[in-house]
Amino acid sequence: MKKTFLTILPALAMHAAVAQNSAVNNAQLLQKNGTLDKARTEIDKAITNPKTSDKAKTWYVRGEIYEGLAQSPIYGKTLQPGEGAKTAFESYQKAISLEGKDSDYGKQATQRLDNIYAMALNSGVENYNAQKYDDALNAYRMAQQIRPQDTTALLYAAYAAEAKQDVGQAKENYNKLVAINYKSPQLYDRLLRIARQENNEAEAQRVVQQALQAYPTNKAFLLEDLNMALSTGRGPEAIDKIQKAIAADPNNSNLYSVLGSVYEQSKRPDDALAAHKKAIELDPKNFDSQYNLGVYYYNRGADIFKVVNKMDIKNYQAKGKKMEADGKKYMEQAIPYFESAMQLKPDDAGVRSALQKAYVTVGRKADAERLMK
Repeated sequence: MKKTFLTILPALAMHAAVAQNSAVNNAQLLQKNGTLDKARTEIDKAITNPKTSDKAKTWYVRGEIYEGLAQSPIYGKTLQPGEGAKTAFESYQKAISLEGKDSDYGKQATQRLDNIYAMALNSGVENYNAQKYDDALNAYRMAQQIRPQDTTALLYAAYAAEAKQDVGQAKENYNKLVAINYKSPQLYDRLLRIARQENNEAEAQRVVQQALQAYPTNKAFLLEDLNMALSTGRGPEAIDKIQKAIAADPNNSNLYSVLGSVYEQSKRPDDALAAHKKAIELDPKNFDSQYNLGVYYYNRGADIFKVVNKMDIKNYQAKGKKMEADGKKYMEQAIPYFESAMQLKPDDAGVRSALQKAYVTVGRKADAERLMK
């Protein structure tokens, strides 16, 4: 009896092993026959069975079945949105973790993850278009796990977070893109917009500097940098920034006009004069430079008349009349620029007032009265 009992044990062990693997084998067979719903039932049993739940094959087969379910126009309806790709992804990851990437099932699972990446990305786009932003973000996160260095999923996730008005998550994804050296003017533009939404001027300045490192001749970023310098009263620094902007866009009349204004603030009148004249040369309809040139000559004349008005009779007789003549010449130079500015903005009270005073100073009283009316 002992001998008979011993010879039966191996047979019983083999039968148990076959029984344990039968659910996996049945699932594979049903999958090949196209009955994915039944295959799903069998493989879900196998992953809860202690004898098969720790086998890479079990999880790999489960990944294949759920991938097939997700791609099926019929069986896909039995799944929750994104369930097929998510379950397949987790199953392939489990197969790899059990035996490593270099095992047979590990290699196959790694290859299959490429399909899951595409499924996840497509699912994200579909959910985004349907305004299901949380589902879209979950799909994009899965895609990121499969390909951490791929920029598409990160970028789309940032867009979805913005659409959801989750500024923090959008910024996180954009900064991840910056960290992996992804470069795009739109990326920095969005980061700048987020910084402005948060009223974080220090962050906005940091983003602009990052953008200029990547795109040193980009006009939009140069202008942003310039405006920041101007708004904080850093005139000399602003001049250097404007000149860089002009080098990137030499035919931009507005840049020369701004340069002229900064030169005025920096007490460099001759440079301001040249910059404004260049602005008008490029665009005669540049109101700011037309007006500022008028102001330049008007102020030169007005300064002379102030000195003359303070002279005593002796000094006036000696040099006052010549100085008055010089003052009028400056006023006459101012008038054409004021007149051009008036044509561009007829309702501008500042231009009208300055032009009227210039007319009076040079003796054109009829023109001054016309402006009064």
